[in-house]
Amino acid sequence: MAQQHLDRLTSIDAGFLHQEDGGAHMHIGGLGVFDGPAPSGEQFREHIASRLVLVPRYRQRLVEMPFGTGRPVWAEDPAFRIGYHVRHTALPAPGCDEQLRTLMSRIASQRLDRTKPLWELWLVEGLENGRWAVISKTHHAMLDGVGGVDLMTALLDLSPETRQVEQQRWVPQPTPGTVGLLAHGARGALRNLTRLSGKGLSLAVHPDRAARELVATATALAAAAGPILNGAPASPLNRRPGPHRRVEIVRTSLEDYKQVKKAFGATVNDVVLTAVAGALGRFLAQRGVTVDGLELRACVPVSLRTVDTSGAAGNEITIMTAPLPVGIQHPTERLARVRQSMEHLKTSRQAEGAKVLTSIENALPPAVLARASRLGFSSRMYNLLVTNVPGPQLPIYLLGRQLQELAPLAFLAPEHTLAIAIISYNGAVTYGLLGDADALPDLPELAQHVRDCLAELVAAATNQPVPA
Repeated sequence: MAQQHLDRLTSIDAGFLHQEDGGAHMHIGGLGVFDGPAPSGEQFREHIASRLVLVPRYRQRLVEMPFGTGRPVWAEDPAFRIGYHVRHTALPAPGCDEQLRTLMSRIASQRLDRTKPLWELWLVEGLENGRWAVISKTHHAMLDGVGGVDLMTALLDLSPETRQVEQQRWVPQPTPGTVGLLAHGARGALRNLTRLSGKGLSLAVHPDRAARELVATATALAAAAGPILNGAPASPLNRRPGPHRRVEIVRTSLEDYKQVKKAFGATVNDVVLTAVAGALGRFLAQRGVTVDGLELRACVPVSLRTVDTSGAAGNEITIMTAPLPVGIQHPTERLARVRQSMEHLKTSRQAEGAKVLTSIENALPPAVLARASRLGFSSRMYNLLVTNVPGPQLPIYLLGRQLQELAPLAFLAPEHTLAIAIISYNGAVTYGLLGDADALPDLPELAQHVRDCLAELVAAATNQPVPA
């Protein structure tokens, strides 16, 4: 039997694994709430199993390279069982939103087993008003936020009619032994060397182009190094998180963001960051932090996915850091500052520099890469993660049932106790707040501040009194 093709993790994917060495949980996930009646557990498992041909990574597990000679590879799991990954539970009916968030918090608090494919789906019955839910959990080494939306389109449908996916008999290929893995690593190193040598020869033949590329690369690297050299401000949000998580969900309307966008010439993302900054300012002030003049730094992932990589597993992102003016009380002044900062970022070449750093990391030995990735996720770089992912703006369905609500969850890296993920879906914008349960027992107050700060922006855009 032929041995299988092995995919080596990129430096970004491997970096997410390295963060767990410090005790972090590096999975991402989300919540989908559907109208009833709920499918049976068997129907749900069979449906997910029928779609795995579209997402082959979901039947693959991590295999470490012998003697730490390279980044891990993805290999088909010969012991794969759909029943382990697709689980079925219920709330005591009628289950309320608070009970559902508690269940999400408990699921988010458990690390994924690295000896198996790194994902879980939970079918949850018993919600009030005849609803049911799906809770997803996938390691970030497998998937980024935009890739998660692509995955959702594979598992769900655009109409109540469930499309039929052509099935193929899956027979897992054997994983190579030590010698085979070492040979695979050697071939990868040779490809990298050949690629670098070819580029070097090309630049030697064209010295003018080489000089231009050198200047461009140096400029981009300087932009990317800025956040490291300047450092994020000290914040009570930055300490080592424990194992327990707390989830809060903020539901808002996309129309509100469009009103503010139109009134002030902003983007939807500008409005999101302005509401988050205002909410954080009030949240920290309640904790006795002096916020006047304070700008926190947010990690803002930027998708690099193209049409060619749409639907692919793995991470196609780079990282930018954006200031959050938490010390500006007036909503429109805060929005103006956010707009100015985001416009500067678009011309700063920070994202381009991050791409250069990523290409350098791909050539690093595993031990050096682990240290480098820890720096990239440290509180010196940023205070919290804020990720905003556009979702589908039309209804989608699972087994004929319409998805009513979609909420995302990010991850808590080492030295971070708060992460905020946002997704838009079918006219709604939903925030998933993920906090360390012990460090942020007052997370519901932050959720209310987000609602209040958005309402103030809408009031300013429509010349209405600020809501009491």
